[in-house]
Amino acid sequence: VSSQIVATAVCHTDAYTLSGADPEGCFPVILGHEGAGIVESVGEGVTKVKKGDTVIPLYIPQCGECKFCKNPKTNLCQKIRITQGKGVMPDGTSRFTCKGKQIYHFMGTSTFSEYTVVADISVAKIDAAAPLDKVCLLGCGISTGYGAAVNTAKVEPGSTCAVFGLGGVGLAVIMGCKIAGASRIIGIDINKDKYAKAKEFGATECISPQDSKKPIQEVLVEMTDGGVDYSFECIGNVGVMRAALEACHKGWGVSVIVGVAAAGQEISTRPFQLVTGRTWKGTAFGGWKSVDNVPKLVTEYMSKKIKVDEFVTHTLPFDKINEAFELMHSGK
Repeated sequence: VSSQIVATAVCHTDAYTLSGADPEGCFPVILGHEGAGIVESVGEGVTKVKKGDTVIPLYIPQCGECKFCKNPKTNLCQKIRITQGKGVMPDGTSRFTCKGKQIYHFMGTSTFSEYTVVADISVAKIDAAAPLDKVCLLGCGISTGYGAAVNTAKVEPGSTCAVFGLGGVGLAVIMGCKIAGASRIIGIDINKDKYAKAKEFGATECISPQDSKKPIQEVLVEMTDGGVDYSFECIGNVGVMRAALEACHKGWGVSVIVGVAAAGQEISTRPFQLVTGRTWKGTAFGGWKSVDNVPKLVTEYMSKKIKVDEFVTHTLPFDKINEAFELMHSGK
C-alpha cells in the first residue's frame, strides 16, 4: 500500500534509533512511525484499502492469522516481524532509493517521507473526516498511553494511580486513568513546566523526585497509605521502573512498563516485592490490536471521548523536522 503522508509526529523512539543505540537500527533509513495519510495506490492482492482511503500506518500490524493475532491476550502480530526489523518489506526488498542506492524502511512505516509504502496488514483505514495533523498521534503515543491504562492495567474506578514521566505518553496514561474513573492520579516529573498540562489531562497532583531526600517510591507510599494501586513508567529509565514497581501497594499493586529502555539494560528489584503481591507488566502500543482498534480510537476522538488536539504543542513544516526534535528533547 503506497500512501501520501499528510502529517507525521516525532517520537523519542525515532531519536533512539537515530542516535545509533538501537541494535536493530539499519542505515541509511527513513525514520518516522506516527503518521497519517491518503492511499495513493495498492499492489496486487490488496483488498482492505483502495486509492483515496484515509489511513494510519501501523508499526505493530495485525494479520489476523498468526497465533499472536488469534490470541486475545496480545496485540503483538509476528507475521512480518523479521523483515520489518531488518528494514525491508515482507518480500525482502526496499521501496526507497536515493541516487540509485537502497534506503531502509523503519518500523514498517517510515512516515518521514512524502510517500511511503507499507504492508497491507500495517495500515488502518480511518474516518475520512478526521484531521490528519491530529490523528497521526494515534499511530503511537496517545494510543500507547491510553491503552496502557485501560487495556494493560485495567484501571478501576476509585483507584489511585502514579504516572512517571509527563511527556505525550504519560499524558495519555493520565487521560486513560481519568476515563477509567481513577480518583487520584499523581504525576511525577523533574520538569515542573509539565505540571499544568498534566493537571489539564486529569492529574490530581504532581510531584518531583528532586523535592525530597527520600526515594520517590517511599514518598508515594507515604502519600497513599501504603502505595498506589497502579503505576506507569513512561520514560524508559530502568531505575524509574524499579521505583514505579516499589511505589505499588502490597497485595494488589500493578506496575506497567510503557517506556522503552536502551538495549542491554536490565531491571532489578527484590523478589519479595512480587512475592508480597505486586505485579510487573509491560505493554506495546497499549495492547490494542491495531487494524481493529485504531479506527475505533479515531471515532472516540471524533465523538470527543478522548483528547487528541490538546497533545499538539507545535505544528511545523516538514523541512523544520530537526527543530521539532529539538523541541521534543527540551521537553517543550
